[in-house]
Amino acid sequence: MNAGLGWLKIMRLGLVQASLGALVVLTTSTMNRVMVVELALPAMLPGALVALHYALQALRPRWGYGSDLGGRRTPWIVGGVGLLALGCVGAALAIWLMAINLVLGAALAVICFALIGVGVGAAGTSLLALLAAETAPERRAAAATIVWIMMIFGFVVTTVSVGHWLDPYTPERLLAAASCVAAAAIIVSALAMWRIEPPRRPFTGRFVESKPPAMPFHHALADVWSEAEAPRFTIFIFVSMLAYSAEELILDPFSGAIFGYSPGASTKLSGVLHGGVLAGMILVALAGSGFAGKRLQSLRGWSIGGCIGSALALISLVFAALSGGDWPLRTSAFALGMANGAFSIAAIGSMMSLAGLGRPGREGVRMGLWGAAQGLAFGLGGLCSAGASDFFRAIFASQGSAYALVFAAEAVLFLFAAAIAASLQANAPGQKTKASGFNSFRTLSGAAPRAVNQR
Repeated sequence: MNAGLGWLKIMRLGLVQASLGALVVLTTSTMNRVMVVELALPAMLPGALVALHYALQALRPRWGYGSDLGGRRTPWIVGGVGLLALGCVGAALAIWLMAINLVLGAALAVICFALIGVGVGAAGTSLLALLAAETAPERRAAAATIVWIMMIFGFVVTTVSVGHWLDPYTPERLLAAASCVAAAAIIVSALAMWRIEPPRRPFTGRFVESKPPAMPFHHALADVWSEAEAPRFTIFIFVSMLAYSAEELILDPFSGAIFGYSPGASTKLSGVLHGGVLAGMILVALAGSGFAGKRLQSLRGWSIGGCIGSALALISLVFAALSGGDWPLRTSAFALGMANGAFSIAAIGSMMSLAGLGRPGREGVRMGLWGAAQGLAFGLGGLCSAGASDFFRAIFASQGSAYALVFAAEAVLFLFAAAIAASLQANAPGQKTKASGFNSFRTLSGAAPRAVNQR
């Protein structure tokens, strides 16, 4: 693979990412809504389950280290997808069991969401590490865009198709839908990974033929943490993704409680949201390639704009919560998704570029470190938003007022994230600074690359 991954292989890896997204979106949107609305359970229960799956993302550096050391990423990727698929089907079975015995159903759900967390961490970290290590530097940002767009495509296809199947809702329909998506994800991932890596040989970097040093995991993690980019970029990822994730678990229950959406209609609304994310990502990718060397290429600019746009879209949801059924909810959801997409692809492009820098053979640990920060932020954001939803609904007579306060708090978080992003690049042009993750944060398709490439 010294020639690096070609575009066809990058597209194949995108199919794996689409499979991951298709499975995860069932748990974070459809199953979450069913537990809150159809089963009338506190939002804290699905919030805690999703938080568990995100908390296990703290193990991502260890999975990345294992794939660095083992020489091949494919077993970690395919095996992780298999665990994720098993957990997804088991979670659907747990929801069916909750209607009969809540304690047993919740216990099974805990086990299944733990499997989901481990599967996502093992497969996702190894997939991104493979992309970062084996993709030529000039292709990394485009590869990140392709892979994430295909993941959102997996979100959209799953939510729309499952949404049609779930009306009218029954637990058996949910179990059947989860089983079909799981089987498709395993088959697609196995075929996509076929012979992407050689069957036997030590894993090597894109340009450096060297096996990763066989040092203990904690030494490898400390080695990455000592790099100039890693700790500061980790903090940025955590703060920004905390804001990004806060709306994830309450949009579906909100649409059901305030607008009277059915499970299928709520799932379709998630499809509209993720369709907006897809549009935002494509917009950033086209702007980056169409205005080379101009300010529109700035990852910093797109991140700031995406955060501010997300805050404005959430403010529109505040008015939706207060006005009820007359508000164009689908329009607000699409706008929120589009702003989210613009912000997220900028952060992901930075992550992909930085993972390939520094000592070769550490791509898995770097991607694991940033994936852990992202996963923990997602878990904390979802748990806090679900908890706030339960709290405000308990103290306010109007559910609309409760949801409005939650959306307003999330808008404030996005504005805070925008302020952090704005402060990362305060250096004047030409000022001498140490190359860092935040200096690299400006480039998606080549804008101001010298500070990075001179390392």
